[in-house]
Amino acid sequence: LTIIMSLSRFITPLSCTSSTSDSSMITSTVKKNMNTTTALCFEDSKEKIKNMFNKVELSISSYDTAFVAMIPSSTSPHTPFFPQCLNWLLDNQLVDGSWGLPDRHPLLKNDALLSTLACILALKQWGIGEDKMNKGLHFIESNFTSINDHKQHHPIGFDILFPSLVEYAQTLGINLPIRPTSLEAMIRKRDAELQRGSESNSEGWRAYLAYVSEGMLKSPDMNTIMKYQRKNGSLFNSPATTAAAFHRIKNADCLSYLQSVLQKFGNAVPAAYPLDIYARLYMIDSLERLGINHHFKEEIRSVLDETYRYWLQGEETIFLDPTICAMAFRMLRLNGYDVSSDPFYQYSEDKFPHSLKGYLKDASAVLELYRASQVIIHPEESILVKQSSWTRNLLKQDSSGYQLYADKLRIYVDNEVNDVLKFPHHANLERILNRRSVEHYNVDETRILKTSYRSCNLANQEILKLAVGDFNLCQSIHREELKQLSRWVVESGLDKLEFARQKLAYCYFSSAATSFSPELTDARISWAKNGVLTTVVDDFFDVGSSKEEQQNLIQLVEKWDVDVSSVCCSEAVKIIFSAVRSTICEIGEKSVERQGRNVKDNVIKIWLDLMQSMFTEAEWLRTNATPTMDDYMQNAYVSFALGPIVLPALYLVGPKLSDDVAENQELNHLFKTMSTCGRLLNDIQGFKRESEEGKLNAVSLHMIHSDGVVTYEDAVDKMKGVIEDKRRELLRLVLKEKGSLVPRDCKDLFWKMMKVLNLFYIKDDGFTSNEMHSTVNAVLKEPIILNELLVDSKDNTLSQKH
Repeated sequence: LTIIMSLSRFITPLSCTSSTSDSSMITSTVKKNMNTTTALCFEDSKEKIKNMFNKVELSISSYDTAFVAMIPSSTSPHTPFFPQCLNWLLDNQLVDGSWGLPDRHPLLKNDALLSTLACILALKQWGIGEDKMNKGLHFIESNFTSINDHKQHHPIGFDILFPSLVEYAQTLGINLPIRPTSLEAMIRKRDAELQRGSESNSEGWRAYLAYVSEGMLKSPDMNTIMKYQRKNGSLFNSPATTAAAFHRIKNADCLSYLQSVLQKFGNAVPAAYPLDIYARLYMIDSLERLGINHHFKEEIRSVLDETYRYWLQGEETIFLDPTICAMAFRMLRLNGYDVSSDPFYQYSEDKFPHSLKGYLKDASAVLELYRASQVIIHPEESILVKQSSWTRNLLKQDSSGYQLYADKLRIYVDNEVNDVLKFPHHANLERILNRRSVEHYNVDETRILKTSYRSCNLANQEILKLAVGDFNLCQSIHREELKQLSRWVVESGLDKLEFARQKLAYCYFSSAATSFSPELTDARISWAKNGVLTTVVDDFFDVGSSKEEQQNLIQLVEKWDVDVSSVCCSEAVKIIFSAVRSTICEIGEKSVERQGRNVKDNVIKIWLDLMQSMFTEAEWLRTNATPTMDDYMQNAYVSFALGPIVLPALYLVGPKLSDDVAENQELNHLFKTMSTCGRLLNDIQGFKRESEEGKLNAVSLHMIHSDGVVTYEDAVDKMKGVIEDKRRELLRLVLKEKGSLVPRDCKDLFWKMMKVLNLFYIKDDGFTSNEMHSTVNAVLKEPIILNELLVDSKDNTLSQKH
């Protein structure tokens, strides 16, 4: 088993003085050391988060509420239709004279200017609150220069809406403290944008114009605007747009929508409604990315079941929004639901610009479309292949100066874009992702549409607290396991084998970074020990033994019950056989607890298959044989040595795995597909070195059997194509539910190993040696300090003020 990076030097050797402890004691010992207060905080946070699944909370939008407040009564045009909204405006001016979110980010002054102006217009229309209007006008005068500050975030449509509302204010006789030259510049900028859009004559532009139509002073084409009305009566789920439309044409469905929103929120409205499907999906996605989704399995399943019903019903909230559509597709597919990629034809590269978010080049939409394209499982899903290409190109442009529209502050969008480009789904180890997500988490995340809004479902401190506490608890368990394994290496004498690479750090890291939950201690220990042993045995057959020793080792495993002091032909054979035998026996004993039977014989067979395949390769080298490509691959997927690492762990992750299922073709297909990918990744990476050593692999054999027609580049391209196909096939097998006998938790181990392989064999775009060093330490050694994250978040906000 050849891995391009050795991690052994990245972790300081641990004390080896005491004997190997029972792995079942590790979790309980660490949990006992966790104080009662911490445990109560854990439970309190979990309970609060569970309650968030039941209700999506949204902040109130003063901007949208102002437009609802401007609607005149149908019986008396001199009184408001919704007086409660007008009263809300009077009661909710901020101390600085503005309206909008309290404690707003310093880069959201333009949002505050727009909201404040809209509220002033509403008060002026009904001749009320003159003192509040004056305070609002003073705020606009004091902060007007921010509209020319390129660091300030521009809400959607600001360059159209703000100057249009300024013009409307003038018609109402409001004396705005804006110099004529500044107003003329704003109007020129607006008119230029309107001219460009009109000349483009695209569907995306028409959607955009309809979305900001509350800012159109001249009578807009209401027939065109009303084409965007949804089944719930709204236009784009926007109260402001819907209120303006009802004001103009008294559409009954618009009124019903506004009344339903006010019935839910009382005397004011949010920036967008409904947002339930998106908010709950985003919440689940956050929990998964932070590594705490396992605490909320029932709640998550309930939301996904409901989302799947909406998907099958063709719910427009999902399919009219590329962000929600892509997120629902990805999360449903990865959780085993049968969903088609056909809806993405409406968001293909040529059609995406014709949607509202496409016209805006919305970063969140492009990100989600790219993420969705990473879960291809069928050969005929060319729409996702193309989607992956064009969205990736757009995201790359965004990171190189060309900027997409961001519905979050730019720093957070940049973090997401960089992460998703650097770590594709098939090479993103869970614990590395969890750590990055925790460190980048913004507890006060503000979203920006035409105005800003917040939701505790999208971000809150309870989620971060639980994520940090859970990460640190798991890490403390991992540290104890690593100490145990370090002692085992010494006690087994494996450190005395000079020919063998010391790969404990890599082997344990690969297990802890993918199967990190406290209850998976036995699976992690098995994975890591067998990883160490397969590396030793690989080196033994490769450079550390004679033919006699190789045959002796195989015979000992076949006979099993032998006296090692008298039947081993060398000390190396004795050390290796003893370590393999004790590890297999340990797994057998653990399997009795979890499976109700001892699977020792199954694991012996796995090890025999590996040793015999390695002996075959050694014989090919000794005799200078050139196997056919088929013979090579039939042997090589076994000799790649993933069998003893992955297969025994299947018995230790929880679900019952009968002998019938373990010997079923489905499980063998999973193993062969995963191992074939790994072997080809290894052969591409190791071609130069193995050629210099006189060894053959898939690349060289493909060239040899082509009689010189196939070049090295051709062979590598072919191998990469096979790897891509096998990777998609493996994901399909893992996600398949109908007709599958292997439990999902077991199948997940094959995909986890695939992620390990892809991450460590990535070249150029992947980890550098220094990055790997810091990443291993971050996952296994360095706890996360919650207060530091909260302080960093505040410091980041303060730094934006200067």
